[in-house]
Amino acid sequence: MSGISKILMIVGALIFIIGFLMPYLHLGRLPGDIFIKKGNTTFYFPIVTSIVISIILSIIFHFLGRFR
Repeated sequence: MSGISKILMIVGALIFIIGFLMPYLHLGRLPGDIFIKKGNTTFYFPIVTSIVISIILSIIFHFLGRFR
């Protein structure tokens, strides 16, 4: 199996696992996310969720880089 096909299979498996676990991870409404509702206007900025996803992806890519 070539290198790119192995990486694509690993990334696909990770996306599948993350998609399966999303309902249980409660991402999107973490403490620290900015949520403002005034009248008919709603503003939502998931800053903490973005940081958590960034850390998780950094760890995944770090390990993928070590196996290359």
